[in-house]
Amino acid sequence: MHRSIATVSLSGTLRQKLEAIAAAGFDGIELFEADFINFKGTATELRGIAADLGLSIDLYQPFRDFEGMPQAQFLRSLERAERKFDLMQALGAPMVLCCSNTSPLCVDDPSLAAAQLHALAERAARRNLRVGFEALAWGRHTSRYGQAWQIVKQADHAHLGLILDSFHTLSLKDDPAGIAEIPGEKIFFLQMADAPLLAMDVLQWARHHRSFPGQGDFDVVGFFEQVLRAGYTGPLSLEIFNDIFRETPNRRTAVDAMRSLLYLESEARQRIATLQPQRVELFNPPPVAALSGLAFIEFAADEASARTLDTLVRQLGFRRIGKHRSKAVTLYRQGEINFIVNAQPDSFARGRFEAHGTSVCALGVRCADPLAAVGRATAMRSKRHDSPVGPNELRVPAVVAPGGNLIHFVPEALGANGLYEADFILEDDAPDSNDAGLAQIDHVALGLAVDQLDTWVLFTRAVLGLEAGESLELADPFGLIRSRGVANAERSVRLVLNVSLSQRTRTARTLSVTGGGAVHHIALRCEDIFAAAAKLRANGTRFVPIADNYYDDLATRIDLAPELLARMRAAGVLFDRSPAGDYLHIYTESFEGGLFFEVAQRIGRYDAYGALNAPARMASQAQD
Repeated sequence: MHRSIATVSLSGTLRQKLEAIAAAGFDGIELFEADFINFKGTATELRGIAADLGLSIDLYQPFRDFEGMPQAQFLRSLERAERKFDLMQALGAPMVLCCSNTSPLCVDDPSLAAAQLHALAERAARRNLRVGFEALAWGRHTSRYGQAWQIVKQADHAHLGLILDSFHTLSLKDDPAGIAEIPGEKIFFLQMADAPLLAMDVLQWARHHRSFPGQGDFDVVGFFEQVLRAGYTGPLSLEIFNDIFRETPNRRTAVDAMRSLLYLESEARQRIATLQPQRVELFNPPPVAALSGLAFIEFAADEASARTLDTLVRQLGFRRIGKHRSKAVTLYRQGEINFIVNAQPDSFARGRFEAHGTSVCALGVRCADPLAAVGRATAMRSKRHDSPVGPNELRVPAVVAPGGNLIHFVPEALGANGLYEADFILEDDAPDSNDAGLAQIDHVALGLAVDQLDTWVLFTRAVLGLEAGESLELADPFGLIRSRGVANAERSVRLVLNVSLSQRTRTARTLSVTGGGAVHHIALRCEDIFAAAAKLRANGTRFVPIADNYYDDLATRIDLAPELLARMRAAGVLFDRSPAGDYLHIYTESFEGGLFFEVAQRIGRYDAYGALNAPARMASQAQD
């Protein structure tokens, strides 16, 4: 498809926006009027700049408050339109977006609106231009696509068609199924936008909180499917009003934008696979790789920090089972959990250490076909990473995640030791006396800068095939933390994405050390939380103390056996319950840079992360 984006969707000057859009691989732009008005150059010069970058100017927008007006205002608007048509011809823009009227002077008369739009289209036709009519969700009398279509249909002019915008339809909970009945040639332009589900005025929602497809909660794929079923073959475009995007570096935003369209096309392609004829060719990347768990977590450290980390992970019950054959890298294991501590001076990990101190620099994810996984990732605009390897060492395919860390795709076929036998000199893997019964990596939590949350949601969906859960706001003593879990269907890979809305929270302070996009919390699963906690304490692990008031309140909220409540109080274990099961967990004190661990036990089919208990942990840490 011809892929386009509105200039209002990115930060920067108009020239900077065009350069970022071109670099991300777009074919064209929607030129937002305010961007041109503030451009220091002529329309002809802008047309040349766009052409030199390989971009077409597909749409000029918006043209406001036109249809359904009293005669005097209507005639003035026709003259206003002629001046815009002059500009469009100089720009080489073939179409103008005319949005539904919001003026208090507008008359609720569809026949009058159709007649006036017919007159506008007649003026446009004299210059071989087209007019697209769009229903704004807050339009005074026309707010739904069905109303706009009836007006366009009644106007009956070849140079007048419909412009559809997913936000305007889905924000009103309007059913997009009727779009499939509209003749495809009468849909002139398609704008896509996602959004989080928010209870607020639709105009404020639209102007501040739209997001790229795959970043929000709307069924944008279902909407796009109906447009394709109508037979639409025009541009696929993005029009995003978002406060964060207005300040985020535009090159990064443009890559997210392109990834979102590729994701949208690939998802819709699966839904219309049986539709004949296929009128447009949709993006067809390698399928999402089936992930089966986290194979390892790699830490970046220098020599001194590696020794400190050695003490910490041994207290957690891990055994040092191998040294790398050619690098200053150590392997630790407990149960199915593998930690790698990388202190190699010239490595990617060491670069991360020098920038951010001791931190997680890479995650290993098990999958059946690593090359296909990397193929999908690169097709979805992620960068491949190839680490240097020594003789007979394994090359594990990897990509760069948002923020700069690596995700390695580990072949399932290698088994428990296959990955490590080639690269490490392994020692006896038998459990030692410090083993605490920690069996698996339950989830990994990342602290993100505010402008990275949407990027990570889209990355995990488009590249890793994870699905986002509910967005929660958690109370830190010094601000709010927005938290959202993402996981695969089998729940073998779970990530939690955390963003601080305040600069004073512990999460925000951690971000200042880690660089704004790093793992700050690792949850390890066990089968007996009380036995694990007792053993870890005996090993020297220190846990975050929990106030007695927490347990007094817990007893009023959840019906618990007094014996269980007493055990939790004595051990400092927290508790959560859902209709599907229970969750018991305990947090360690923070390591340097703010990194901490969680030990967790899932009972039944509990599927969350104990987020309601996070405020107890954050309050306790604040009182240290």
